[in-house]
Amino acid sequence: MKNVIKVENLSKSYGKQKVLDNVSLKVSEGENFGLLGDNGAGKTTTIECIIGTELFDNGEISVLGMDPKISRKELFEDVGVQFQESSYQDKIKVEELCEITISLYKNTLDYKELLKKFGIDNRINNYVNELSGGQKQRLFIVLALIPNPKVVFLDELTTGLDARARREIWKIFLEFKKDGMAILLTSHFMDEVDKLCDVICILKDGKIVFYGSVYEAIKSSPYNNLEETYL
Repeated sequence: MKNVIKVENLSKSYGKQKVLDNVSLKVSEGENFGLLGDNGAGKTTTIECIIGTELFDNGEISVLGMDPKISRKELFEDVGVQFQESSYQDKIKVEELCEITISLYKNTLDYKELLKKFGIDNRINNYVNELSGGQKQRLFIVLALIPNPKVVFLDELTTGLDARARREIWKIFLEFKKDGMAILLTSHFMDEVDKLCDVICILKDGKIVFYGSVYEAIKSSPYNNLEETYL
């Protein structure tokens, strides 16, 4: 399958502290890729480098065949990023935020259909600060999908959601996967990773300590489930 993300020998330091040390990974079209690790392992920095919002010291990155440092405007049209709550105003309505997002892209999905799919269409006239934590999380996922991206970055996909809502969202993203969307996600929920991810990469102190499938991770350990293997 065609690679939509290719990272080779990525290194990044802040002063004397090396946060990424020769990280290499590939994500194919229609593949769910899990980037795992404890807080401070380098996950967020890796994603920021891949999408072009963070400069790096050494290495090469290609997203959809483009260099994110040079072609950010072109990539902007085909990449979705799930931002966290702090990125948005509180005193703005759900519909207004979706309309603003739509105005930034050429080829978009119907946000009203997305709101319905994620179960928050009844909150369309609410201000963002009136939503519950779980509703905000679903809204931020919708905003990442509005551009109809070929590749989407999801940071802690189902944090703040109950068990039923988490499983509903897993089902939705497995449908997007069938349509060819590539997904790179971070998660601390190993049941989520087990359900969604084809390939996982585990970082520790900025270095890759495991790269392969969930099955391969479990097989290489003395345990019979991903959570115990990961821990």
